[in-house]
Amino acid sequence: MKVFLDHASTTPVRKASLDVLVATLGEVGNPQSVHSHGQKTRAELEDARDELAVAVDCNRSEVIFTSGGTESNNHAIKGIYWERNKDHKRPIIVSSAIEHHALIDPIEWLEKHDGAQVKLVALNSNGEVDLDHLKAIVDQFGQEIALISLMWVNNEVGIVTAIKEVVKIAGSIPVHSDAVQAFGHIPLSFKDSGLAAMSISGHKIGAPIGVGALIVARSQKPESLLHGGGQERGLRSGTMSYPLAKALAVAATEAVSDLGERQERLRLLRDRFEREIVAAIPSVIITAGDAPRVAHSSNVILPGTKSDSMLFLLDEQGLSVSAGSACQAGVLGPSHVLIGMGYSAEFATACLRVSFGHSSKPSDVDFAVKAISNAHAKAIKAQAVAGRT
Repeated sequence: MKVFLDHASTTPVRKASLDVLVATLGEVGNPQSVHSHGQKTRAELEDARDELAVAVDCNRSEVIFTSGGTESNNHAIKGIYWERNKDHKRPIIVSSAIEHHALIDPIEWLEKHDGAQVKLVALNSNGEVDLDHLKAIVDQFGQEIALISLMWVNNEVGIVTAIKEVVKIAGSIPVHSDAVQAFGHIPLSFKDSGLAAMSISGHKIGAPIGVGALIVARSQKPESLLHGGGQERGLRSGTMSYPLAKALAVAATEAVSDLGERQERLRLLRDRFEREIVAAIPSVIITAGDAPRVAHSSNVILPGTKSDSMLFLLDEQGLSVSAGSACQAGVLGPSHVLIGMGYSAEFATACLRVSFGHSSKPSDVDFAVKAISNAHAKAIKAQAVAGRT
C-alpha cells in the first residue's frame, strides 16, 4: 500500500482540469495569429483569463499567465524592484527569514548583482511576522523601500501572514505576496487584499505542473524579465499554452468552490493526525501549533531523529511526506524556516511535513501514524546502537 501525504508539494490533477487539458490539446493555432485557427485558441486563452480572474477576484487585465510560482515571484520581485529603483533612491527590499527560496533567491540575486539592500522583518515566537517591527522598518526607511515581499502562507509550517495588515502598514509601498500555498486553501481576494502583485501556482490546487499566474494590479508597471512578442501586458513574452491556461482556470474554479467543505474535512484529518502522533510519540513537537495556519498541513519535529533518514524509512513503508519544501529536495541541512522561527539546528534537521489534499481520506491518517511511529522507533534504536559503538 502507498499513501501520498505531500500535497503541499503537489496534489493530484483534478478530473475536470485533466479533461479540459486533453480536449484543448487537440486544437491547433497560435493565439497571436490572425486566422480563424489562431483566433479560436486566442478565445480559449481569454476565456481562461476571465475564469481565473473570477476565482482570484481581480480584473481580467491583471492576470498574467506564467509557468508557475517561481517564475511569477521572479517577475514580481525583480520587475517591481527595477521599476521602483530606476533613480537608485529605493534600494531596499523588505522580506523575512522564513520565505520560500523562490522569494529568497531572487532577492539575494538582486542584492548580489544589483545593489539591493535587504531588511528582514522579525518574527514572533509562533513564527508570525512581527507587525510592530515591520512598522518600525517602514517608518525608518519608507522612502528608500522598493517593495515588501512576504508569503501569504508559509510552505513548511503553514503559518498564515496577516497580508491586509502588512499592506496597511506599507501604505504607498508596493507589497508582493507569494500566495502559492494560500490560493485555493484559504479564502482570499486580490481586489480586497490591496496587494501590488500576487503569485499562484496550478499544481498546488489540482492543475497540471507547469502553469501558474502572476496577478499584477493595474496600477503597477513592473519591468519585464522577458522580451519578445509583448504578450501578457508585455510582462511575459512568449506563446502561452492555452491548454494549460484552461486547465489552471478550471482547477482554480473548483478549488474556490469546494474550499469550505475541503477546509473543514482536511482540518479534521490534520487535527486527528496531530492528536494521534502526539499520543504515539510523546516527545513530538507540533510547530506553529498556536499560530493561524492552513487546515491541511502539519509540521512536526521528532527529537532524536534525522529528517533524511526518516523519509527513507517512511518511503520503505509506502508513505510519502516531506521534510519541508520539495523544491529543496536533495539539499541536506536544517530547515531555514525552523531556524528562522528560533528552533535549534538539531530540531531543524528532525522535522517532517505531513500535508493533506482533496484526495486524502481518514485511513491515510491511520497509515501515517503507524508508519511514522515504526520509523521513529527504528531511528531511535539505530541512534542508541550507534552511540554505544
